[in-house]
Amino acid sequence: MFREVDITEVKDNVVELLNNRWGLVTAGDGEKFNTMTVSWGAIGELWGKPCATVYIRPQRYTEEFLNTKSYFTLSFYPADMKQRIHSICGSKSGRDVDKAKECSLTPCFDEKAPYFTDASIVLVCRKMAKSKFDPKDFIDTTITEKWYPQNDFHYIYYAEIEKVLISE
Repeated sequence: MFREVDITEVKDNVVELLNNRWGLVTAGDGEKFNTMTVSWGAIGELWGKPCATVYIRPQRYTEEFLNTKSYFTLSFYPADMKQRIHSICGSKSGRDVDKAKECSLTPCFDEKAPYFTDASIVLVCRKMAKSKFDPKDFIDTTITEKWYPQNDFHYIYYAEIEKVLISE
């Protein structure tokens, strides 16, 4: 069971959530969706709205859903679920396996994008913009060599956080 709260009521440390517990970004609909782990992201304010940014490599299956849908969810889970979720969602492709089934996650489709009832926090996000890292814009010249040896620069999705759900 979830209850809706204002983003300012979230007491969890967002840096800790992203850095240490990671999360899932999920897009699609009741007929077809995909999810993947996310640890690079930010939550704050942009363009006068509560905002989340996520960074997705172009070859990721989830990117296909993010590219065609207006909404996605960003969800976080209890720390004791990290290993189970991320061993599948961070290493296998949804093209090959049903990640939700393999992780024993229960999908829910009562919002504008899918999420999982197992989450402790769900952010329902509406895309506002998409861009891509361009290596000519990197001031730190070690970034390309260290993070992009295959030149597969992340897409950056900027999204308004329209709803926050907290598990009770």
